[in-house]
Amino acid sequence: MTSSVLAYEKGYAIHVNQPGDSLYYYLDYDERSHDLNMEFQHFHDFYEICILLDRTAAHIIEGSLYEMHPYDIVLLRPALLHKTQYPRGLPTKRLMINFAIPRSVPGLENGYSELFTIFNAQVPILRFSEERRKEVLAPLNDIFAISQQLSPIQSVAIHHKFVEFLCGLHRYAAENSYVREEKGSSMTQRMYAIASYIHSHYQQEMSLDDVSRRFYVSAHHLSRQFNKVTGFTFTEYVQMTRIRNAQQMLLHSSEKITDIAAQCGFTSFSQFNRIFNKQNGMSPSAYRRSRPAQDEREMVLVGEG
Repeated sequence: MTSSVLAYEKGYAIHVNQPGDSLYYYLDYDERSHDLNMEFQHFHDFYEICILLDRTAAHIIEGSLYEMHPYDIVLLRPALLHKTQYPRGLPTKRLMINFAIPRSVPGLENGYSELFTIFNAQVPILRFSEERRKEVLAPLNDIFAISQQLSPIQSVAIHHKFVEFLCGLHRYAAENSYVREEKGSSMTQRMYAIASYIHSHYQQEMSLDDVSRRFYVSAHHLSRQFNKVTGFTFTEYVQMTRIRNAQQMLLHSSEKITDIAAQCGFTSFSQFNRIFNKQNGMSPSAYRRSRPAQDEREMVLVGEG
């Protein structure tokens, strides 16, 4: 079964290598319903792209809520805390792409660095006109066709077409027409604003009372509403955000663990060590030893990817 714009077959998946390999692709064509919404936000060490094929949904990214329309393209770089919210009713068709690409190809380092700037845009969702959308998504349809033909160079062909797809996104990113829509009650919007504030200021000292004054809401009401909207208490969310950033620094820097703890907003190393152990089941030093920087495996705090 195919869509008028993007090839689709329910339950179909395309694999090239495995999570942990320097080159990795997983394209998952399937449906998701409200009943399968993730309870908690999570993050990965690989890149993720989500393309909605029908109906509407929402993505929560680093505490900010983004409404999605059909064929919106969500771009998630590694370590972004996120989750998708699908509406009640009929299941929603979507294409989810997880991937990792080695960017240290001799002679192409600068080009790849520029290509991946699309994942650093302030607005992480691309929306194109119908005509442009067909052009941008065409390489993905080529991948769908290639995957159904046995060939000794199938993986190379898929990689080639996917890089072409990324190049198209980069080429036309300036045409992005996505405009963030404010949905939900004013209090819900305020809770998302507070979550976004936490992601931007986790390195600083932060208390419930301080944030409640900044956002003009009582500490008691903030505590209750924040838990209702995000699924976490205020303190849990702050700690989770700090630990998530500490994990990235442990994996991708050689800084001392005590310095990482301080840079991520922890006032004492013992507090950092205790919370890290609670969330990860091991000490920060054990985590660093068990997860070398080149490891591209999925890293999920809670919930499912």
